[in-house]
Amino acid sequence: MGRKVTVATCALNQWALDFEGNLQRILKSIEIAKRKGARYRLGPELEICGYGCWDHYYESDTLLHSLQVLAALLESPVTQDIICDVGMPVMHRNVRYNCRVIFLNRRVLLIRPKMALANEGNYRELRWFTPWSRSRQTEEYFLPRMIQDVTKQETVPFGDAVLATRDTCIGSEICEELWTPHSPHVHMGLDGVEIFTNASGSHHVLRKAHARVDLVTMATTKNGGIYLLANQKGCDGDRLYYDGCALIAMNGHIFAQGSQFSLNDVEVLTATLDLEDVRSYRAEISSRNLAASKVSPYPRVKVDFALSCHEDLLEPPSEPIEWKYHSPAEEISLGPACWLWDFLRRSRQAGFLLPLSGGVDSAATACLVYSMCHQVCEAVKHGNQEVLADVRTIVDQLSYTPQDPRDLCGRVLTTCYMASENSSQETCDRARELAQQIGSHHIGLHIDPAVKAVVGIFSLVTGKRPLFAVHGGSSRENLALQNVQARLRMVVAYLFAQLSLWARGARGGLLVLGSANVDESLLGYLTKYDCSSADINPIGGISKTDLKAFVQFCMERFQLPALQRILAAPATAELEPLTDGKVSQTDEEDMGMTYAELSIYGRLRKIAKAGPYSMFCRLLTMWKDVCSPRQVADRVRHFFSKYSMNRHKMTTLTPAYHAESYSPDDNRFDLRPFLYHTSWPWQFRCIEDAVSWAHVAFLVGGVQGRRWLWECPGRPCLQTRSQ
Repeated sequence: MGRKVTVATCALNQWALDFEGNLQRILKSIEIAKRKGARYRLGPELEICGYGCWDHYYESDTLLHSLQVLAALLESPVTQDIICDVGMPVMHRNVRYNCRVIFLNRRVLLIRPKMALANEGNYRELRWFTPWSRSRQTEEYFLPRMIQDVTKQETVPFGDAVLATRDTCIGSEICEELWTPHSPHVHMGLDGVEIFTNASGSHHVLRKAHARVDLVTMATTKNGGIYLLANQKGCDGDRLYYDGCALIAMNGHIFAQGSQFSLNDVEVLTATLDLEDVRSYRAEISSRNLAASKVSPYPRVKVDFALSCHEDLLEPPSEPIEWKYHSPAEEISLGPACWLWDFLRRSRQAGFLLPLSGGVDSAATACLVYSMCHQVCEAVKHGNQEVLADVRTIVDQLSYTPQDPRDLCGRVLTTCYMASENSSQETCDRARELAQQIGSHHIGLHIDPAVKAVVGIFSLVTGKRPLFAVHGGSSRENLALQNVQARLRMVVAYLFAQLSLWARGARGGLLVLGSANVDESLLGYLTKYDCSSADINPIGGISKTDLKAFVQFCMERFQLPALQRILAAPATAELEPLTDGKVSQTDEEDMGMTYAELSIYGRLRKIAKAGPYSMFCRLLTMWKDVCSPRQVADRVRHFFSKYSMNRHKMTTLTPAYHAESYSPDDNRFDLRPFLYHTSWPWQFRCIEDAVSWAHVAFLVGGVQGRRWLWECPGRPCLQTRSQ
């Protein structure tokens, strides 16, 4: 009697509302799974319509086309003799559910709705779907006529049930359910389910991969069993990049690992595992067996089909492997680069235009395009025909085969150094040197004529001529003269993006790349509608600290010595007059804080959900060895004043790759207002009261008083106000 099962899970680069492309990728994954001997295939969450449809889930068209794709899958000979588990939205009794539809040989076995919806951070599933709340209960679902015509079924089970095949029992989790405190796999495992499946739509965040792996391995360590995780991959038409990492685990060990970043649209993992290993593993966990004897049973859908073969004695089982993680710098080099590739090929543009300033941020953006070119060349080298076809379309040359990343970079990336009278020769040289080393088509130009023309219009109308502060102008004049340079760079960037290829006798236009990092966006240290305004921004969710580590990584990985000078130079906007030909303006002086401090503020504000007073209390402890309470208070006040004053700029922020959980991107992720009382009178008064109390505690109590202050940072404000 067979006991070894071969199962398949996959990562698919599905695209919201691309029903034709999504169907073909699903069919291809099933075909590969069957070729590898699998008799069960799991796909990612909502794979039929694409996960990121957002408010398109409200539209009846989305439900209709999803059903049409399901009908095509049921009818396809590719789906015969393998249990297929696909994701799509389903309307049941006028309620929309996020579902798994499991079918075999033109018959729907079960529709399993999601029971715990993701509704935090980037996710809004409760906006479109309702969770199935009736644990271990099913009811009849009347199939639409187009599906009845194929399956010859009128109704199928809908709800929380498991599949009982001839040789094992299979239970479904859907994405968020793995992350909940009381995951379904716990009770399913106690009820004898041996194979758990999880269809995910989980996006990339730096340093997050281990959490997903740990949850899966821990689930099977405690309860035994086989666990399959499928995931979306690629850009689904939004700021998120879904990072694959499909996996198969058993009894606390990993048996198959999918790539986290890849240009392959379809990736299928299989493993051959022995069900007796699950049974023997569970047999000696007496606490589990005691709990299992009292568990409420799940409804079972009987399936006259086996995942194992009758004669499998000589079938070699898969061996456990060690999971390999990327460093954060590697994650940056791969994730945003794959995201850029999806944007480029799906937008059908001919490449990118990047304003290259000679600083770290724009250099990091250039390196991401160069990394993209590396990945494209590697994919073509390994026989990826889809990538080759896309490259040829992008460069408009049907015989072109990319082999050298520098050559490809020269075809798809135009860099542009836009000098003004305030630009230094050093930044110009650094930009040109980096462009030469990565192979981009580089343009050097001066924007002074345009600046003088625009300022001249103002002077002609008003009779007044604004001056920089160093020439005697006011702060308003100084800021306006900086902003006009920054905004004209945006206008010039878009002009060259639209016409530079035309001027070179080539077809197509270019996507403009922005290069404002997450910390600058958080503080609003950018000019509204300047060259930070772009089509997309691959570094908009990455901190300055991580960007520097990434640039260092690229210098060594890609042999780009120009990056050494860029890393060593102080960050500067170069919008104020030079002093003796040297830069007199630096970003950190302008901001009144360091980038390292800014990252801390960002994490406390978004992740720790700290307002001004809570942030002050946290930083008292965090910075007690380097700052006095007065200094901490001044820094917190300065941050919140600047943050609230510039928050309106986030309403026009360029769509950016989401890599950090403290991204300030409003509308999608950071749902805070953009009009504030920027003096924060009540909050700042609480901080001032706490500083006064800290001073008294220090004078009266000495060391003991200081210890009381550090241990009770939340108390001073309340006690002082009650006196």
